[in-house]
Amino acid sequence: MFLRMIKGAFARQWKKMLIIALTIMLGTSLATAMINVMLDVGDKVNQELKTYGANITVLPKSVSVMSDLYEMEGGGTDTGSYLLESELGNIKTIFWAFNIVDFAPFIDTQITFDDGESAPIVGTWFNHHLDLPTGESLDAGIRTLRTWWDVEEGSWIDEQEEGVTGKEAMVGRVLAEQRGISAGDVIHVKGPHGEADLTVHGIIDAGGDEDEQIFAPLDLVQELSDTDGYMTKIEVSALTTPDNELAEKAAKDPSSLTIAQYELWYCTAYVSSICYQIQEAITDSVAAPVRQVADSEGAILEKTELLMVLITILSLIGSALGITNLVTASVMERSSEIGLFKAVGAKDSAISGLVLSEILITGIVGAVAGYFLGFGFAQIIGHTVFNSSIEMKPFVIPVVAVLMLAVTLAGSIPAIRMLLRLRPAEVLHGR
Repeated sequence: MFLRMIKGAFARQWKKMLIIALTIMLGTSLATAMINVMLDVGDKVNQELKTYGANITVLPKSVSVMSDLYEMEGGGTDTGSYLLESELGNIKTIFWAFNIVDFAPFIDTQITFDDGESAPIVGTWFNHHLDLPTGESLDAGIRTLRTWWDVEEGSWIDEQEEGVTGKEAMVGRVLAEQRGISAGDVIHVKGPHGEADLTVHGIIDAGGDEDEQIFAPLDLVQELSDTDGYMTKIEVSALTTPDNELAEKAAKDPSSLTIAQYELWYCTAYVSSICYQIQEAITDSVAAPVRQVADSEGAILEKTELLMVLITILSLIGSALGITNLVTASVMERSSEIGLFKAVGAKDSAISGLVLSEILITGIVGAVAGYFLGFGFAQIIGHTVFNSSIEMKPFVIPVVAVLMLAVTLAGSIPAIRMLLRLRPAEVLHGR
């Protein structure tokens, strides 16, 4: 009898039930898409921000980190302290090796031209092929670390291209304009401990102090400055987790952490944790986050996640209001039927159970359809914003199911209260 009544209700009010199902479907799809994107957005946002440069700088321990960040960036100071080039591969052996997206070594010195004028020259990797201690290999360098640099003339130096001699250079736009240098020119330079003829491979517009510098292969500048096997700085681009109270405490003094706190911090991709592990891998080094970049990553990520949460909440509220209106209209339309049920002895609990069963069955159909629609929405967002797919988390299914059950019940409460207040005598007499 109960099933026949439900079947009859669907047959008579299929249009309203369809609209209720569509309302729930839209709410579920938006919640599904936003929750999945929110759970996957951390890595996506970090990947996008990694295209704007390094977020960790590694320096020799004897060099003041703050002094280096504010002085060496502009062209270098002779500190007499270096890092070992042979240990560069150790960066990819730390616990968070897979979070290291890219890195590049640097060493700088002054060169003079034939007319006696001087300029800074920076030795680095462009797209260097490196064999790691783990047996793996990778390509790293400023070609992918400084993607915003614009090559106005010529092209990037390709260290792996046949015919590359290691005597090529990239010249900053300002310096090139001052000296009338163009791509393809050969310039003779003298360093503190050697000289070389450099073929200008390209003119770069970096929008900073780099426009007044020359960039050349690392080993060439090491030869000019007699620092073979050494470097003054490493820039690292790493995927990180936004800092919290634990990360800030550890950044000040890791020894102040309890064993449990230390294990949690060490095994979480905080920028301070990755810096600490890099220091363990590189002898006599100090790794420090570039705070402007690291803080921006955390702030952007938090605001993005907050936006996703707000959209999800608003979509659920909208669904609840829609369900309230539709279920209330359905109960009012069936008031005579409900009044008759009460007149023949049906209890309020039985009638409420009947109406709720109809709404829940409709809700289940709408929620299932909404989940798969949300899967599609998530992929559209992923490919449109991040150019990659969004991973669908299995545990989102029960979360969305609970949310939609709560929304459906909340939306049905006003209609159930009205149903309970119906008086058979008044309803059956048309009042």
